[in-house]
Amino acid sequence: MGNRFDVIIIGGSFSGAAAAKRLVDAGLRTLVIERFRLPRHKPCSGIISPRGHRFLIENFGPLPPEALHEPRTCRGVTFHYPSMLSMPMDFHHGPTPHLYRKYSDHWALRQSGAEVYDGTRFMSLEDPGEGVEVVVRREKETLRLKARYVIGADGPNSGVVRCLYPGYRNSIPWFTVKQFFHQIIDCPLDEEYFHFWVHPDLGFYTWSHRREGGQILGVGYAAGDNLEARHEKVLRYMEERHGVRLAPTDDREGSVNNFGLSLTNRYVFGRGNVLVTGQAAGFLNMIAEGMSCALHSGAIAGEATVDAFRYNVPVQEIYRKMVSSEVRRCSDQWNPLKIIFGRPHEADFMAALGRRPLGERLQISRDIISFLKPWGRYKWGRKIVMQALVRQVLDAYTPSRWM
Repeated sequence: MGNRFDVIIIGGSFSGAAAAKRLVDAGLRTLVIERFRLPRHKPCSGIISPRGHRFLIENFGPLPPEALHEPRTCRGVTFHYPSMLSMPMDFHHGPTPHLYRKYSDHWALRQSGAEVYDGTRFMSLEDPGEGVEVVVRREKETLRLKARYVIGADGPNSGVVRCLYPGYRNSIPWFTVKQFFHQIIDCPLDEEYFHFWVHPDLGFYTWSHRREGGQILGVGYAAGDNLEARHEKVLRYMEERHGVRLAPTDDREGSVNNFGLSLTNRYVFGRGNVLVTGQAAGFLNMIAEGMSCALHSGAIAGEATVDAFRYNVPVQEIYRKMVSSEVRRCSDQWNPLKIIFGRPHEADFMAALGRRPLGERLQISRDIISFLKPWGRYKWGRKIVMQALVRQVLDAYTPSRWM
């Protein structure tokens, strides 16, 4: 067989593992290319949704102890507002795991049964139509691999997407997320919850939760913003308004993410014999939980590829039809009409809001509006909001912008 495979997957995280599981189970020779040595560190809060947890159990089995952080579970999400109202929302069907991504992803990949080249850098690909040639760099050696199909599951800054669409990266908005790890002096925040601040002065994505006896404090802003200064501002706010006192830290990590694709329904699913899935395709749930949609979209990419082999029909035709259910599920999370009437999330915002007195409900609504206003300062923010409003009002008539 040598360097010939049925399918090559670029990226060994959850979306790649889910795709690999479907392919290996169907008897296809599958290779996963992973840039880093495994197990490898992955920046992530680690709080997975109930849907993602169910997928892991049903497809890979019970999580091993090393795949979990302490505290091992998360009960739900608490929203905090500028008015100092806080609204906890429990996940449907109970608490979910707090994943240690270094080991949970590696465990899932091992469970898939696929062949893995770790420490291997994806360089390029060519798809003349009858198969795909993939060029990788492994242990100072350049390898040319061939496969009938390739699945790009290599995250937001996807090399596969750059090969297929060189200008795509410059056409979408990006935001930077950085999480800081602090020792706790005093922290009255409930350690059973993931805490999120719906506050216009604290950024698009400010969160905190307990990990291994310490506290994560995360901030997210448009790419290029000064996150160190933003972090200091959030620290002061936490102490003044919530009594959270954290020790100074130099322990931090960050990542750059493609933001707004699920909000505006502008996904990229590949071309020809090359599929794109997970966050590389644009899947990101509200509150930036991407693990569950990475798992499900990865599995769909695997299933579409199996069907393409089985029925000898174009894989893009199958994939785009099959993945539309995940597009709808993910995009609905941003749709205010769906939130009000459809319950698209796994923590019931409207039920939690309905239990509050009328005055608090009105105040929370005003706080949410004030949170959305700063988006208009950015050209990409105005574009996202306008596109989202058009799509959400004319949902049944507005075609998705898929690539």
